Amino acid sequence: MDKLVLILGDQLNFDMSSLQGFDSKTDKVLMAEVKAEATYVKHHKKKLAFVFSAMRHFALAVKDKGWPIDYYRYDASDNCGSLGAHVEHAIKQYQPNSLVVCHPGEYRLLEEISGWSERFNINVQICDDNRFIAAQSFFSQWAEGKKQFRMEFFYRELRKQTSILMEGKQPIGGKWNYDADNRDSFKSVPTIPAPSSFSIDNITQEVIDLVDEEFASHFGTLKGFHFAVDREGALRVLHTFIEERLCDFGQYQDAMLEGDPWLYHSHIGLYLNTGLLMPMEVIQAAEQAYFDQKAPLNSVEGFIRQVLGWREYVRGFYWHFMPNLKTDNYLNAARKLPNFYWTANTKMNCLSQCVSDTQEHAYAHHIQRLMVLGNFALLAGIQPDELNEWFLLVYADAYEWVELPNVSAMVLFADGGNLASKPYGSSGAYINKMSNYCKNCHYSVKEKTGEKACPFNYMYWHFLHRNKSKFENNPRMAMIYRTFGKMDDAKVTRILEDGDIFLQKLDNNEEV
Repeated sequence: MDKLVLILGDQLNFDMSSLQGFDSKTDKVLMAEVKAEATYVKHHKKKLAFVFSAMRHFALAVKDKGWPIDYYRYDASDNCGSLGAHVEHAIKQYQPNSLVVCHPGEYRLLEEISGWSERFNINVQICDDNRFIAAQSFFSQWAEGKKQFRMEFFYRELRKQTSILMEGKQPIGGKWNYDADNRDSFKSVPTIPAPSSFSIDNITQEVIDLVDEEFASHFGTLKGFHFAVDREGALRVLHTFIEERLCDFGQYQDAMLEGDPWLYHSHIGLYLNTGLLMPMEVIQAAEQAYFDQKAPLNSVEGFIRQVLGWREYVRGFYWHFMPNLKTDNYLNAARKLPNFYWTANTKMNCLSQCVSDTQEHAYAHHIQRLMVLGNFALLAGIQPDELNEWFLLVYADAYEWVELPNVSAMVLFADGGNLASKPYGSSGAYINKMSNYCKNCHYSVKEKTGEKACPFNYMYWHFLHRNKSKFENNPRMAMIYRTFGKMDDAKVTRILEDGDIFLQKLDNNEEV
């Protein structure tokens, strides 16, 4: 055998760099539903069902091409339990000249794979990860000599390099960023096209039964599973978004609505992050919708910025700042994650809604994650390890390369400001502005202190008080601290007392 090609569970595309030049006469594909990967955190049941089903569908497509493949199911008697054990077994069995694998998306896997050459006495070829547009080295080259790292300027560089939404050297429409046009909330409950939904085939049903039996204690539910599990389905999700929801996506991308987590979003993160969709085809589909006058520029640019800007940026940021990013804790946050992140049992309706959505769908959109779930964790001082593990396991699109920068750096400011110029914390006013959650809440968003006050209100100022030494000299927070400094002493005392009482309730696992 010439090449043994290892395909990981998030590399499900025939265009993967590791499969280029594959010769069915001399090469073999290796895939496995690895027990160690499925259980190192207790992944959401729908996430496991999606990944295993997508892997099995891809393996079937490999066989349909006439390519030789060894595929190990999770419950197979000969499942070796870990990637390394499967690779070692295959090398002993086939004696290949080389092992080929696409660069993994997580630091811990890269460390393991980098040791295989010596461990197994074989040439290991780690190919560039072409699930991204920018080379992995691009971020570090761009960041060299910079004192601050801001996504906006990284994004502009990629726009120039790819010529996406460009007229020569200038952005189409004269502006790089239309974020200011993309912050509307719903004045009334709109009629929104339903998200793409797929029936469960025999392969997926087998996986659902497996997950139901083997992972019964994991977070979430399998009820209502409707994800696409192959490339054809993923392309349908993309096409439906472009045709039905992209037009209104920009204006309402930050809005939240009780009882509807899907809204106008694309819901393609899980397909991009498993390779079922490639980023450039997604970006070009959105760009073409603008050229065809199917969607306005603010929507198209806002969507493209998520893929070409933020997705590329956090991936580069992750590799540039690892492994320290995993242990950063700039604010010395030490509080345990409250139980309601698992149960949704809280009187704060916004948090109950977002946890319930997550529990049911393995999905919540970016503002739910950042400005409700993340915002609360920031204000309450939740330790990074606790929140990182939660975000990694509950979302179907979560892998460490995307989750860790978003949670540690963006949500918790644990990296001290390499990613964000200030903490993304807010009082209840922002949540009330962007959603209808507050209307059905036990607490009153209009009350600033007292038993009926929205906890976000006093917790915001409590957070600023606790971390004054960290932020009072931050130029973007100077006005906030001036406002805080002008409050009368009695009001400040009430705020701090309410915050202390609330945090004590969290520590005691009392209902809040």
